[in-house]
Amino acid sequence: MRVCVFCGSSPGKGPAYQEAARRVGEVFAERGIELVYGGASVGTMGVLADAVLERGGRVHGVIPQSLVDREVAHSGLTTLKIVADLHERKAAMSELADGYLTLPGGAGTLEELFEVFTWAQLGLHSKPIALLDVGGYYQPMLRFLENMSAEGFLADEFRGMLIVATEVTEALDRFVDYRPSRTKWT
Repeated sequence: MRVCVFCGSSPGKGPAYQEAARRVGEVFAERGIELVYGGASVGTMGVLADAVLERGGRVHGVIPQSLVDREVAHSGLTTLKIVADLHERKAAMSELADGYLTLPGGAGTLEELFEVFTWAQLGLHSKPIALLDVGGYYQPMLRFLENMSAEGFLADEFRGMLIVATEVTEALDRFVDYRPSRTKWT
């Protein structure tokens, strides 16, 4: 199984975000799950990739040439695919992935999450999508999505497409029998 992880090119404030990225990497390696991610060596992206590699796991990075030119590409990955731009990066990561896990991150992380979430709503894939809610990081966004639904901009049938978990093992366990549901986030 390959899981695409969206996360930050920054480390975040405080150690919890880096610890969560490290934990995800450890669990992936323990379970034989291959990591697909944005190919960078910086931020929680680098911490995640290093944790998988340190435990003998496989890591597949996809990175635009512009970021290679800025010297942020990770040089020790199992595979590194260099693409033209961010659009091609997302498409390539999606092709490689059997599911998606989103750690805390910034605007780029959210953009990646919402693109695959939209693709799922449109029926372009039926892969599981999970949020790892480290220290309540995603609670404001989940409240916003509840409001979006209450205001008629997010159909109730799509509300259960996001798995929300505080521990990576819980999220991955829920991938096994994933079927998009009509229930609220739990």
